[in-house]
Amino acid sequence: MYVPDDPPATCPACGDPYESVSRHTDGFVANLLDNERYRRVCFHPSTDGGDPAFDCYHHTHAQAGTDGAVDGG
Repeated sequence: MYVPDDPPATCPACGDPYESVSRHTDGFVANLLDNERYRRVCFHPSTDGGDPAFDCYHHTHAQAGTDGAVDGG
């Protein structure tokens, strides 16, 4: 996992602002049910040295239009 050198100004998957982006070439698990910082992560296809990869755009609760309350708890 690493941060792309030239990330876009807005999320290419949804068009909204985002707080951070990370590029992944292997699998991973994303659980946002109990996350106090991020409400949504958008996944966008990419490449890394010609190999398949995907970028994860991390949206805060405010950027996702929610108040940050954690469900179920």
